[in-house]
Order: sequence, then C-alpha cells, then structure tokens
Amino acid sequence: VHAENFGGRMPTVLITGANRGLGLEFARQYADDGWSVHACCRNPETAEALNGVAAGAAADFAIHALDVTDGAAIQSLAATLSGQPVDLLLNNAGVMEDRSMTFGHLDYGQWEDVLRINLLAPARIAEAFADNVAASERKLMVMISSGLGSLDENQEGGRLAPSGLYFYRTSKAAVNMMTRNLAHDLKERGITAVVISPGHVRTDMGGPTARLDPAESITGVLNVIAGLTISDSGKFLFYDGNQHAW
Repeated sequence: VHAENFGGRMPTVLITGANRGLGLEFARQYADDGWSVHACCRNPETAEALNGVAAGAAADFAIHALDVTDGAAIQSLAATLSGQPVDLLLNNAGVMEDRSMTFGHLDYGQWEDVLRINLLAPARIAEAFADNVAASERKLMVMISSGLGSLDENQEGGRLAPSGLYFYRTSKAAVNMMTRNLAHDLKERGITAVVISPGHVRTDMGGPTARLDPAESITGVLNVIAGLTISDSGKFLFYDGNQHAW
C-alpha cells in the first residue's frame, strides 16, 4: 500500500520490537513503501540496523525508546503521539522461553515474563493507541502470533523442542483470544483487528533452519495487511493469506 492511496497523507505504522528480526524487516519494507514509520525498541542508541533503515528512509521515520512491559512508558508514548492518526498498529515484539523449560522443571517467573511481553503488552498498546487507530484511514490493528499458538495444530506437546514451549504457546494462544475480543469491541469504531502468523522464519527466535527468510515472510504479511477489510476482523491468518486453524 503506497502513500498515494491515502489522499496525499502518508500512511503511518507503529511497530513494536523493531530493532531486529521481523520487526526490523517490517520497518524496512514499510519505509521503502513510503509509509511514515514509528519504530519502537528498548535501546535505540544501540539499534544499529534500525538506525540504518531510518537514515535511508524517504519518508518520516521516528525511533522511540519503549520497553513494552512498562505501562507508564506506553502511556508516555501515547501522549507524545496524541492526535496523530496511526493507520496500522503492529504489535510485533515477542519473546520465547529458554528451551530447557520442560514439564516438571518450569520456571514460573520466566513464564510470567513471557506473558507480560507477548500478551499483556499488546493489550496495553491496543488500549493506549485505539484513538490514534480510529482517527486513521485504514484503522488496522495486527498482532503477530504463531502457529505454535494454535490449539488444533498442537499434536506433539513436549516432543517439540523438546520443551513443549509451554510459555510461548500459551502466550500466543492467549493473544489470539485477546485479539478476537478486540475485533468485537472495536468494530463499531471501524477498527479491524487480526492475528497473523508470519510462518517459521530464520530469526534469532526461529533459528537458522527455519524455512522462510524474513524478507519473504514479511512481504507476504504486508500483502495480507494491504488487503484487510472490516470483514476480516477477528481472523487468524497465515502470511500467505490463508486462514489459520485456531
């Protein structure tokens, strides 16, 4: 979706976890497409790749320091951007547990940390920026989830990893349900809320043997996002546009 489709105003995206992996690729591709980008990460001063993308961007590109587990920081950024339309709120930031976490040896403090980042942070950010999204033309909220959050597709349990990924999987199943709630609650405001799985991607989290490279995955996700309408709100979609099993 290029800027000329928005009546002269640059479409705007806000991305969390933009300093590496999928978030960095989202920032790069949206900047290349002429979008105005708000890229969030914990430590902008050390985010060399992200700063490189910002330096080469043709349109507005702002990098914001944001720890997504810090509610006050989220509210502060929302105050900074108050009144500015956000066409696409892209909750991308996420973590996976230490793969040594097997049943019988689960670290519940680490589980809480994963839930804070993967579930509570997207909910806080959706609340904080709902007015910005409602004021935009596209009115989109996208949560990056995973097939590992699908109940239907979990046919292996602890045979995967072999940890079972209790923390990551439960957090993604929960964010899927949270997004379905958002879809119902925000529909009257014209906001489309969806969950998208980017597939198994070669990132720090996905590992070196994953099938997809980040550019291929995110190109697919951008195509899906470009075609979203309010009738898609509440869906769980794959990066190729197909619906994902819940």
